[in-house]
Amino acid sequence: MTSDTAVPGTVKAAGLLVGIEGLAGIAFAAVLLISGSSRPGLNIYGEAGYFVVIFGGVLACGIGLLLGKRWARGPSTAIQILLLGVSYYAAVPSGQPLYGVPAALLCIAVLVLLFRGPSRIWADGDGVSDNGNK
Repeated sequence: MTSDTAVPGTVKAAGLLVGIEGLAGIAFAAVLLISGSSRPGLNIYGEAGYFVVIFGGVLACGIGLLLGKRWARGPSTAIQILLLGVSYYAAVPSGQPLYGVPAALLCIAVLVLLFRGPSRIWADGDGVSDNGNK
């Protein structure tokens, strides 16, 4: 039995924001490689590779949400909770509120979108898998 349940706009919007987070992380890795090449003795390649792997997963979750894959909602939620902690650390102990506050607001926006009524109803799926089979 198939389901014609459309992906709600809230899920697509969350997917777009999560995808932007993933792209921003990959861009950070590129900047790290470019600026870090002038500092000898540091393993910049390993650090940049780590960020590419982590934020590649974030990007995959964003794409999954945009495509309407229910599996992407859980990891995206966990990512936002972890990034809230990073945002707090950037804003308060590190004294960089210009980085931490916008990042925290973005995380909160994604969480609100993922927990809105249409998103929750869609995520329940009534026993239908991503490919339409029970």
